[in-house]
Amino acid sequence: MSEKIPKPMQETFDAIMQLIEPVCKKHLNDEYEQICRMMTAKLARKRPSPLNSGRITTWAAGIIYAVGQVNFLFDKSQIPHMTPSQIAEAFEVAQSTASNKAKTIRDILKIRLMDPDWTLPSRMGDNIMAWTISVNGLIVDARYVPREIQEIAYEKGLIPYIPDDVD
Repeated sequence: MSEKIPKPMQETFDAIMQLIEPVCKKHLNDEYEQICRMMTAKLARKRPSPLNSGRITTWAAGIIYAVGQVNFLFDKSQIPHMTPSQIAEAFEVAQSTASNKAKTIRDILKIRLMDPDWTLPSRMGDNIMAWTISVNGLIVDARYVPREIQEIAYEKGLIPYIPDDVD
C-alpha cells in the first residue's frame, strides 16, 4: 500500500501521526504504527478526504481502534493488548466517539473483520481470510494446496506470500 500523501493533506496527515506514534510506541508496537500510518494515508488520499472534517484526536483514536478491531487488540490474550477505554483515554475522547469514528473508517475503507489488507504482518500467517482461495469452484486454504497453486495464487495477489518461503 502506498503512503503517498496529497500536498493539501500533508499537514493533517502529520498531525494525526504525531498523535498516533507515541501511543503505538508506549502501548503497541512498530507494526501497529505502520498499519495506522497506511490507514491514515489511505484516508488522506480519499476524494474528498474525510480527514478534513472533525477533530484530529478523534481520527487518531478511530484509526487505532479500527486497526485494533481487525487485529483483535481488545482480546486480553493478545500481545500487545489495549482496551477500547485505554484507546479513548490516550486521545482524551469518549470511548463511544472512538468507536463511532472506527465504524466510520471501516465503512469508508470497506474493512471487514480479519481483513488481510489491515492485518499486522506478524499475524498474517494466522489470518484465514488471507489464505482462502477458490480452486475450481472449491473454497480452500491456500496453505494446504500444492506449491504450484500457491505460486499462481501469489502471482495473482490472492495470498500474501508462499508459506514454505517464510520461516
